[in-house]
Amino acid sequence: MRLVTVPNWSFARETSLQNKFLDVLSHPSVSLHYCESDVDLNRTVTAFSADGPVLVDMVIRLAMAAFEVIDLNRHTGSHPRIGALDVCPIVLPIGHRSATQAELLNSLAVAENLASQLAAAFELPVILYERSERGRHEADLASLRKGGFGGLSERTLRPDFGPAQHHSRLGVSVVGVRDFMVSINFDLRTEDMAVAEKLAGKIRSMRGEGDERMLGVRAMALALPSRGRCQVAVHLTLPDLTPIDPIIEWTMANAPLAEVELVGVIRDVDMPRADRLPVRPEQVIATD
Repeated sequence: MRLVTVPNWSFARETSLQNKFLDVLSHPSVSLHYCESDVDLNRTVTAFSADGPVLVDMVIRLAMAAFEVIDLNRHTGSHPRIGALDVCPIVLPIGHRSATQAELLNSLAVAENLASQLAAAFELPVILYERSERGRHEADLASLRKGGFGGLSERTLRPDFGPAQHHSRLGVSVVGVRDFMVSINFDLRTEDMAVAEKLAGKIRSMRGEGDERMLGVRAMALALPSRGRCQVAVHLTLPDLTPIDPIIEWTMANAPLAEVELVGVIRDVDMPRADRLPVRPEQVIATD
């Protein structure tokens, strides 16, 4: 069964490393959907699909290349992070139906196999999250990242795999099965972070008030100093309920919008309600 994974890596300023990633992901059994770096966030997002064993092998190969380069003690960037491989979600690219028990069990097994191999190969603490979480810690990523890499030494770690102390260079990795979501970056024509923070706060407030346009929408403000911009990163965690176009239209009416970017992938079933979102063909995942 083919799965989609969207590993987020804490690097962006090493062109040779991104080229290595592209070489690894040119594997004939892999469909590469996205591989983009942002120097201000100092983050590279990859998205690809493959059968479970190939998917695990690809992430391990990418980690072998990245972990030789990344040192979070020297890492600076706008995006929160606790690991060199900060988060590695695995998702089922199904349509509007729910995953079957067999599909879910298979994806959970793939995630645990990946987490186990990462921990063993790199002496790295790995925490399971979202659907893979075992009741040992918070399931949501924001709580797991609280305090950032610098705060790991002050935290009591209870990883699902690997040592109980964070890796001195690579931190902690978060791996798990999560439901499909759509990630969009809104770049604003201003570097005033107060504008981005106000916009992100308004989105969160509308979600809390039950506004149908923002159901399940998370928002975070980020600085893009090299471009004289700031950004609001949004994640649509309920794409079956929340169409994309009204969010873009609302943002255009309430912010000095410079650019809209789809980060990672989108399902074919989401496309009819995403006319305003720039999408490359390889980013569209076919569903059953």
